[in-house]
Amino acid sequence: MNVGPLSGDRHFVKSTFSGDGGCVEVAVSPVGARVRDSKDPAGPVLTFTEREWAAFVRGVRAGEFDLPVPKGC
Repeated sequence: MNVGPLSGDRHFVKSTFSGDGGCVEVAVSPVGARVRDSKDPAGPVLTFTEREWAAFVRGVRAGEFDLPVPKGC
């Protein structure tokens, strides 16, 4: 993972599951992905290689990053 630009400017997308709160935006390209805070589009951008991004997405789909459900929900 690097902090900085990926060659070429890409279109950032925010998840449709995002509410009005803190959200991230992702720009995916053939060479990797860029992630930024939607509230600070001029702020820092995390850059991931294609391999790093694919591993992260597989982990999300497998539930590796699921948060515990609070009691009463």
